[in-house]
Amino acid sequence: MPSLNKRRPAVILDRDGTINEDTGYISDPGALRLIEGAAAAIKSLNMEDVKVIIISNQSGVARGYFSRADVRAVNDRLRGLLKGGGAGIDAFYFCPHHPDEGCGCRKPRPGLIRKAAVEHSIDLCNSYVVGDKATDIGLARNTGAKGILVLTGQGTSESGKLKAAPHLIARDIKEAVRWILDDLRRSRNKRCAYSL
Repeated sequence: MPSLNKRRPAVILDRDGTINEDTGYISDPGALRLIEGAAAAIKSLNMEDVKVIIISNQSGVARGYFSRADVRAVNDRLRGLLKGGGAGIDAFYFCPHHPDEGCGCRKPRPGLIRKAAVEHSIDLCNSYVVGDKATDIGLARNTGAKGILVLTGQGTSESGKLKAAPHLIARDIKEAVRWILDDLRRSRNKRCAYSL
């Protein structure tokens, strides 16, 4: 395991409704559409050497709407669209399980973010979770990261489901990333109470 002093902050992004338009269960890579400004926002994180990880719930696999290979194809298309805007993603993780399965990887449970933290030397206490659902804010709360709810996708309707206030409610990923970069400059290297 990497030493704690070599761990770096990361921004954990939800996919549908945060980076790309949420059109329901997306199985066709050709149907993917970026939210305006998403590539530029992610590029600004890349330029500051902040890890960018996507973690998403994809229960459409368990429901039989699409396969794991379909999820990977959509993720590859997203990677390509972002690359066209000069932005990069360090890794993709997704939960393929049905909500009723009780797995440890479906947000807000911390299974996937723990895996990402180990594999990418992430300092969770100096990291951020950005998404349009209450489960994203729950994931942040469950791991010591800062949670940001974006009002794109389902963010407006999900704001009423929050069990705890996020650190920020942002119009979109652009506003979220501007706040993150300012906050990182102010709060780097705080002590972490969360343990993997």
